[in-house]
Parts: sequence; structure tokens; C-alpha cells
Amino acid sequence: MVPRYSRPQMAAIWSPEERYRIWFEIEALAAEAMAEFGTIPAEAAAAIRARGAPRAAAIGPAEVEAIDAIERVTRHDVIAFLTFMAEGIGPEARFMHQGMTSSDVLDTCLAVQLSRAADLLIADLDALLAALKARAQEHKLTPTIGRSHGIQAEPTTFGLKLAGYYAEFTRNRARLVAARAEIATCAISGPVGTFASVDPRVEEFVAARLGLAVEPVSTQVIPRDRHAAFFSALAVVAAGIERLATEVRHLQRSEVREAEEFFHAGQKGSSSMPHKRNPVLSENLTGLARLVRSHVVPALENVTLWHERDISHSSVERVIAPDATIGLDFALSRLTGMMEKLTVYPARMAQNLESLGGVVHSQKVLLALTQAGMSREEAYAAVQSAAMATWRALGSPEARSFRDNLLEEPGVTLDAASLDAAMDPQRDFTHVETIFRRVFAGG
Repeated sequence: MVPRYSRPQMAAIWSPEERYRIWFEIEALAAEAMAEFGTIPAEAAAAIRARGAPRAAAIGPAEVEAIDAIERVTRHDVIAFLTFMAEGIGPEARFMHQGMTSSDVLDTCLAVQLSRAADLLIADLDALLAALKARAQEHKLTPTIGRSHGIQAEPTTFGLKLAGYYAEFTRNRARLVAARAEIATCAISGPVGTFASVDPRVEEFVAARLGLAVEPVSTQVIPRDRHAAFFSALAVVAAGIERLATEVRHLQRSEVREAEEFFHAGQKGSSSMPHKRNPVLSENLTGLARLVRSHVVPALENVTLWHERDISHSSVERVIAPDATIGLDFALSRLTGMMEKLTVYPARMAQNLESLGGVVHSQKVLLALTQAGMSREEAYAAVQSAAMATWRALGSPEARSFRDNLLEEPGVTLDAASLDAAMDPQRDFTHVETIFRRVFAGG
């Protein structure tokens, strides 16, 4: 991921320095387990930890380049790392990696990295949920128009709109928690996963120390359906981000202008048009969401490996693991800030709500007429006739309200007071509190 869309804490997880530190920790823990179970001398495990830990901790750009130089000869990244570590550990380094294969280190490391990344993403979601809840409560009873097919439908509240997004991201949080649990598995099972050269208790020891579960069957690699599920969960979160970003983009349109991104002092919207206030954050979020979602298909295709393993998945994961998690981390943080500072225009919402002369109350009039004795077919025809007359004349000198047209519509038996009662906007908000209790559990 490019630095523009990278936050330091998430990016650090995927740095080569951190990857090598995790590799060492896996190797050191495996050596300690082997010493405990009598496979290697206890003194060797102690030396690996004592001399290797400072060397791993000190890995910086120069050390990364040194490992890369070794890899240019060996053409094998894990061997290059082991060679580098052996230079600092000494003769006892021969007891590192006993009975293990490269995937034991690589896949367990990836599990650690993805678990840590998931923890940051879950924290990001918590911050977003807090922002959405606060804004939803703030605008619980702020009337606005609901739209279907982009056309005005019936009144709702801006708080209810935001409550819907809160509920969606609550589900997304649960999905991410489940995906984290699925991805957090350890494999120290040796070539083709049979434990022929490494005691299964070593795997259990390493898994427990790293906070991972034991992979029940690792065919030399951890099965990639786990990873596919993880990246699919990220994609669903990204889809939720784009849905909310798209709503903000629509609400900020000049013709709507019900809400807009906060416009900072000194901010410029256009190089040529000084009046512009563009929804740049939500447009950026739309693009980032597309990018995160694009990693799902490669992750799904990684599930199919030849026999017990191949490395067709490796090049893919070197790209999608950091890019998807870093991109989603940035997007969630940006969305949280955008929603915290979102500028809301209740007066404009009220203006738009009544901009069609009251036709948005058509269903309530239809119901009132049927309850007064008209058939549904006759009531629908009368209400639609009055609504179309109102719609066609909007903005013209002959414009009349929906209410006035209804009073002159043949067959409409409701008087003015009954129509006013039927069209009372507050009727639309009778059960707002019920929905909020469902969404926020009384909070």
C-alpha cells in the first residue's frame, strides 16, 4: 500500500523488520519446546534465545539488506534468515528449525500478522460505531425524506438512517471477530504435515505462547479457505464503507444539500472554481473500498493448491495481506473522522421533505380512505390522480398542494381536518424509539 493510505501502526505489522522478529520468535519458541521434550539440548535453546533475541530486535534496514543479500544467493528467504541469525547465535544455531519446514514459519507468522491486523481493524470499527451512535442519537428525531430508486418516498429521520449503518457495522464487527478466530492458527508439523520429524507437542507449545489455535490438519501449509474467509470479511466491511460513503455523496449533491463533509478553513475544492465543496473524502472511501474488495478473488483462488502444497499463493499474499489490511485500516479511520465532523442541515432536510407539495404522504391518505370505506382500487386511483396533478404543476403559477388537490378529487370523502391528521409527519416517527432500542439495546 502506498504511504498516502498507510497508518503507522498497521504498516508496521507488515514491515520486513517485524516479519523477521516474528520468524525468530517462532523459531525460538519451537527450540524451547524441543528442549522441554528432549529433542535438542536445553543449553542450545537457551543460547538461541539469549543470543538471537537481541540480534532479532536490532534488525533494521541494514540488517534487512544483509538478509536480502544472502537470499540473492540462496534463492530462499527462510534459509537466508536462518543463515543471518546463525552468524550471531553461533554453533547452537544448528538446533534451530529442527524437523521444521519453511511453511511452519511462514504460515504461523502470517497468522500472527493477520491476527494483529484484525485487532487494529476491530478497534477501528469500535471507533466508527461510537461516532455513528453519537450522530444517530443527535438526529434521532430530525425529519428527512427517505428515498427509494433515488426518488422521494416517505419521511424518515436522519437518526434512523445512521442507526441502519450502525447496525450494519455491528454485524461487520462480528464478522471480523469470527474471521480473526478462523485465521489465528499455528502449524509446526514439518514436511507434508505429518509430524514425522517434529513432535506435535511443539506445535501446541508454540501455538499457546503466540495466542493461536492448533491447526488440526496442516498439509505442510495452513488450508487457504481460512484466508479466503478472512479477506471476504474485509471485503464485506469495505462494502459497508462504500454504502455509507455513497449516501454522503448523494446527500452532498447541490440539488440535495442535506449533509456534507466538513469543509476546513483554507480548504480548496477546485483549482478553477472557487465555489466548489466536493465530497472528496467519501469519493476516496469509495475507491479504497473497491481496492479492498478486489483482493477477494485472488484469496479464493489461493484455496486450490497442488497436493499438500505449492507456492502459487505466496506471491498473492505478499501483496493482498498488507494492502487489504492497511487500506481498510485507513478507510475506517477516515470514515470515522468524516462522520464525527459531518455537517448536517436539518432546515434543508425539512425543505426537501415538503418540496413535492406533500405527495410523500400518499400512503397514509390511501390507508385513511380505505378505512373510511373506499375500495383500495378506488382510493389508489383518487390519491394517484391528486398526486400526479400536484407533481405536474410543481414550480408553476398553477401549483397546488397535494392536500388541496385531494379536497377537490371526486370520490375523496375525507374533510380537511381528516386529511391533515392523515398527513401529519409525526405519524411517521411513532416507532423511532422502538427501532433505537433494538439497534442500541437501550443505550
